[in-house]
Amino acid sequence: MLKDGLHPGILVRPATVEDLPRLTQLLFQLSQMGEQPETGPREAAAVEPALRAVMADDRSSCIVIEAADQVHGTLTFYILPNLSFGGQPIAMIENVVVDEESRGRGFGRLLMEHAEREIREAGCVEILLASNKRRLVAHRFYEGLGYQATHEGFTKFL
Repeated sequence: MLKDGLHPGILVRPATVEDLPRLTQLLFQLSQMGEQPETGPREAAAVEPALRAVMADDRSSCIVIEAADQVHGTLTFYILPNLSFGGQPIAMIENVVVDEESRGRGFGRLLMEHAEREIREAGCVEILLASNKRRLVAHRFYEGLGYQATHEGFTKFL
């Protein structure tokens, strides 16, 4: 957890089941820029099994950033076994979203820095991150954190 003098009142912590209503609101915002936007936030009960699975797996983590007793953003990352790079693990970051009303306040940067610290501690050699081609502001944000557009990604919805 992040709680230090540099960021008073801001906490980065693991998501809990109690956060699900807020998480579904944030993920709904994220979906609006995708190819299959959701029509409304999912019921928390619908995604609870997935959050519980993430929480139970020591190779995955859903984290949130909280300030003034409100969750302002979230991301999920996964540590994956890997056959290249001499068998060193890699990480994938997914579902990065900061509330529309809270953007520009550094919450996304703090979430990403926290995730990267944990990913480094896990011995990962690479972080994979995909962002919808329409999210140009997000692309500039990721580039500002040192990410490079090195691959072309493909998606197949089932």
